[in-house]
Amino acid sequence: MTDNTYDFVIVGGGSAGCALANRLSADPSTRVLVLEAGRSDYKWDVFIHMPAGLATPIGNKLYDWKYESEPEPHMNGRKVYHARGKVLGGSSSINGMIFQRGNPLDYERWAGDAGMGRWDYAHCLPYFKRMENCLAGADEFRGGEGPLVLERGPATSPLFRAFFEAVQEAGYPLTDDVNGYKQEGFAAFDRNIHRGRRLSAARAYLHPVMNRPNLEVRCNTFVNRVLLDGTRAVGVEVAGRTGPKQIDAREVILCGGAINSPQLLQLSGVGNATELEALGVGVVHDLPGVGEHLQDHLEVYIQYASKQPVSVAPAMKWRNRPWVGFKWLFFRTGPGATNHFEAGGFIRGDDEVAYPNLMYHFLPVAIRYDGSSPAADHGYQVHVGPMYSDARGSVKIISKDSRAHPALRFNYLSTEQDRREWLQAIRTAREILTQPAFEPFNAGEISPGPSVETDEEIIAWVAHDAETALHPSCTCRMGVDEMSVLDPESMRVRGLEGLRVVDASVFPYVTNGNIYAPVMMVAEKAADLILGNTPLEPERTPFYRHDPAAGG
Repeated sequence: MTDNTYDFVIVGGGSAGCALANRLSADPSTRVLVLEAGRSDYKWDVFIHMPAGLATPIGNKLYDWKYESEPEPHMNGRKVYHARGKVLGGSSSINGMIFQRGNPLDYERWAGDAGMGRWDYAHCLPYFKRMENCLAGADEFRGGEGPLVLERGPATSPLFRAFFEAVQEAGYPLTDDVNGYKQEGFAAFDRNIHRGRRLSAARAYLHPVMNRPNLEVRCNTFVNRVLLDGTRAVGVEVAGRTGPKQIDAREVILCGGAINSPQLLQLSGVGNATELEALGVGVVHDLPGVGEHLQDHLEVYIQYASKQPVSVAPAMKWRNRPWVGFKWLFFRTGPGATNHFEAGGFIRGDDEVAYPNLMYHFLPVAIRYDGSSPAADHGYQVHVGPMYSDARGSVKIISKDSRAHPALRFNYLSTEQDRREWLQAIRTAREILTQPAFEPFNAGEISPGPSVETDEEIIAWVAHDAETALHPSCTCRMGVDEMSVLDPESMRVRGLEGLRVVDASVFPYVTNGNIYAPVMMVAEKAADLILGNTPLEPERTPFYRHDPAAGG
């Protein structure tokens, strides 16, 4: 170690990295360095900060790592495109801005594994609350003073009103708050939007403290590997114009996400020894769980044409975009100020499951995530998919080249449970969208269309058309068994010193919903574990549990 050694080097200026940088640098005696491979989230970058511009960064090499899966055997050998943020703020700078904690029983499931007792809902709830500024109101479930400002809805247009009526006509409940007492049901969603702008992790956590003298942020800095002296991490090697350079650190914290973090561990000689040796990587620590247990959510769009011109389709037309941009730039209002994912909900596919296993996002337009749309002028859709598939995949490097994308294998649709829940998800979506409430609007199903009806046809269509919901996780999971990677009490890589991981890769199981909120909660809790602070007291607030005997 040298006098120029940083106390903490955070690899990845994404969601978790921004939160950690804020919390760890709050102590002025520590030196914190954040290394981000992508560009900065410049204030003038409309494609990041205008919520409706979210389709532009996806697939753009200036913002996106542009991953693809290996050919998926149960999806006709398709390579599924997988966007990940390559910019300050990470995926929080390019995602759909939907804020969902998951179900409280997700965390009870986490705590059910050996050694994971302090990751139950009671221990996680105070960290969720610490990070939130919920404008709909703070209470025993929601925070009101945190850096993440959350705006709800509004979901008040004619199509949203029809949607809320239709779910009730189909027999499903409304709920006050999917992040509060009862997740099950339909409601307006919390969103990471404030005053008409995206509020990424970088804008919420990092930029407000950038002037701290003990905090340094370097963008466009690519980390090749972690440097280890025996079983202790002593720094990182970064790519430089004249060759690799070493940065010394007392602690290295990987915050690259469920793809980059296991990749960097493997490149550094930490992983399955047999597989690393076959690639010519010098093995430092045999840890076979690195890159295993990959989990994700797959989704499809059920789309309908509208009889009435009430969708937001006109705002998407090129001739109208200048006016949309003008209203947003000067007033932070209009179609540019929303992500359009303003409402949705969670239901159980049947009474065999203890809590919701299907998620629905409703949009008042028929359009794909990348901005392409079907032939219909006006339309609407739901995004739908199972939430806790038992399919498992992996992330594995393919060479010693740190710039080569790793092999991603998700194994979508590979299990009987997965296929069964897909049938439930799509049939329920159709049930909702054909209720009387939609009669004034329903001009017929666009996708998949009436020709897709039988079980076999539905699964075949999913295999052909489904996209990732962009929730990769669990590839450096916490636990104490032989295939776990992290110590859940410290976030340290098992068997090593000075090396930790904090991001979605640490989840033991993917949560029931979009994963940004759980990632931020993990980062908040990890900051206390890393600093040795007294953890926040658990809050044993009762939450909704489905009772089959009571019929609800």
